[in-house]
Amino acid sequence: MRLSALALGTTLALGTTVGLAQAAPLDNEPLGARSAGPAAAPAIAAAPAAWAAGTRAYLVITAPGDTTAVRTAIASNGGSVFASYDAIGVIVAHSASASFAATMRGVSGVQKVGATRTSDVPADAYNPALPANPSQATAPTTEPVRSDMTQIKADQAWAVNKGSATVKVGILDTGVDDQHQDLAPNFNAADSVSCAYGKADTRVGAWRDVDQHGTHVAGTVAAAKNGKGAIGVAPGVKISSVRIAEPGTTLFFAENTVCGLVWAGDHGFKVTNNSYYTDPWQFNCPDNLDQAAILEGVGRAQAYAESKGSLQVAAAGNSNVDLANKTTDSSSPNDSTPVTRTLTNACLDIPAELPGVVTVAANGTSGTSKASFSNYGRDVIEVSAPGESVYSTVPGGKYASLSGTSMASPHVAGVAALLASANPAYTPADIRAKLGEQATDLACPSDARCTGTTAKNSFFGEGRVDALKAVGGSTPPAGAYFENLTDYAIADNSTVESPLTVSGVTGNAPAGLKVGVDIKHTYIGDLKVDLVAPDGTVYTLHNRTGSGTDNILQTYTVDASAEVANGVWKLRVNDNASQDTGRIDAWNLTF
Repeated sequence: MRLSALALGTTLALGTTVGLAQAAPLDNEPLGARSAGPAAAPAIAAAPAAWAAGTRAYLVITAPGDTTAVRTAIASNGGSVFASYDAIGVIVAHSASASFAATMRGVSGVQKVGATRTSDVPADAYNPALPANPSQATAPTTEPVRSDMTQIKADQAWAVNKGSATVKVGILDTGVDDQHQDLAPNFNAADSVSCAYGKADTRVGAWRDVDQHGTHVAGTVAAAKNGKGAIGVAPGVKISSVRIAEPGTTLFFAENTVCGLVWAGDHGFKVTNNSYYTDPWQFNCPDNLDQAAILEGVGRAQAYAESKGSLQVAAAGNSNVDLANKTTDSSSPNDSTPVTRTLTNACLDIPAELPGVVTVAANGTSGTSKASFSNYGRDVIEVSAPGESVYSTVPGGKYASLSGTSMASPHVAGVAALLASANPAYTPADIRAKLGEQATDLACPSDARCTGTTAKNSFFGEGRVDALKAVGGSTPPAGAYFENLTDYAIADNSTVESPLTVSGVTGNAPAGLKVGVDIKHTYIGDLKVDLVAPDGTVYTLHNRTGSGTDNILQTYTVDASAEVANGVWKLRVNDNASQDTGRIDAWNLTF
């Protein structure tokens, strides 16, 4: 979410090195975001021929389905349709008329109308410039496991399941540097897009970062386990960039969020990370006509995405406020001149406080404290995760440490992706429930603001997420761990071997030798997979089962107690049919 990055101010969780990622003034991390129906691809009308000063953006809410009549009314009342999400009954309209909203509220079939900003729509909206594609720094040659990963047991989870490439995670943020050496292996360009200004822009590179926040978040979710720089919580899943921040301001307006969430639902994202709040209002209040439309439009988009199988994870914000006892807001609107206003608990930080969204608080560096900036709230916070001095990727092949609930949220999104990988049939509700059930309980510190029990309280919700439990593990893998991350191509009707040298282990291998296998291959019924011991003994792991299933991502147990541990072990893969090829992506041994 917009973090209070040591430099607070923007709507995102940005941050400088070891800075806070901003989410709306001190609320969320960079980017701190109802009805199911047919695919909601936007119907896009021709944009005005030229930008006009005074043009504002509006959400016009009507019944889901055919919005033709309302779109016609918009054009007849001084407006133009910029995008239309008919499946949820949300239209993005532009108008320079000060009376547009009031007039449209009297049109038959219109349920709500609200301005989404207090500033003009930028001219860039009609002919968006592509973000820069930065040159890349030399890749690091080390990849230390950081404390944030050990706190949530991600390092132990990797030995069991690093995540499935069939699981797609959407990074709704400032964009992602897809060329970064730690992100490129897992980046899914086909499902990446820019939703800045509220309309999908599928041009190559439109998804790239206009700041650094989104790239940092992406690395925490799924930086590759490749011996370079950093490792994400779920280094085997795929990530897609959905840029919802606008260049220059790096604000996340409601129409951008609606576009991003609908895109997530229509493109099969199992999880999305939302480290921001929907600008320009840190809290949207239902008694304000404009904000009521924002609540309805973004709420419908979230419900649509969830109905399509997508779980939204969101940062709680960085204002150190009690979300269960709201009083005032002096930071909104953040796109013009903020005013001080009185709040009630009906005023919501969105998407974090929308139904169905997993709301994440940030732990301090100890892993058992609340980060000083993190918002909190009884029955608002679902779970917590590390959020201080988190080391991850930034554009240009670089790395930085940032702080904020924006940094905590992607840890949870990564664990959610591991849950989805280990349990493909899980629904968003299933994953949401498991995140809480499997979390490590954290007791309240000596702080009167923390209320509740050790099992569930206002600072940590149901506790700090646990990646190891997400993949079905309960104890750390025992013994020494060895891994080969080099890719080996598997050609048709051929055999390939990937070697792994084991040293420093006394005596024989254990009776419960763990063999982790990550093979990318269509139609795994073609494959026979063997573990070959240093003396040549063959242990069969997989023998042409699985028919047309794609990929083998599994940990096998082998009784190798008759084998001397030290020496060169091999993973041998034999392809027994034509037409389907693949590669050994990685494999490991745990003694």
